[in-house]
Amino acid sequence: MSAPSIAHMSPTPSAHPRLPSPASEANESIRRFVRARRGLAWTSQDMAEYAVLLEIWTLAVRAEVVEAA
Repeated sequence: MSAPSIAHMSPTPSAHPRLPSPASEANESIRRFVRARRGLAWTSQDMAEYAVLLEIWTLAVRAEVVEAA
């Protein structure tokens, strides 16, 4: 279940201010991922997928901060 959760995210920030930013999209992907595993023991694959989602979110936030500067 790794690719579908992040496949919809665009690699560059949105030009249109009403569209969600890549960081907010990444944040929502993390929320869905965690929600889907609520009450379950996480496997090593789950932890690896979560780490990838966090890295995507971090890169998106950094890009937005640099763009805002």
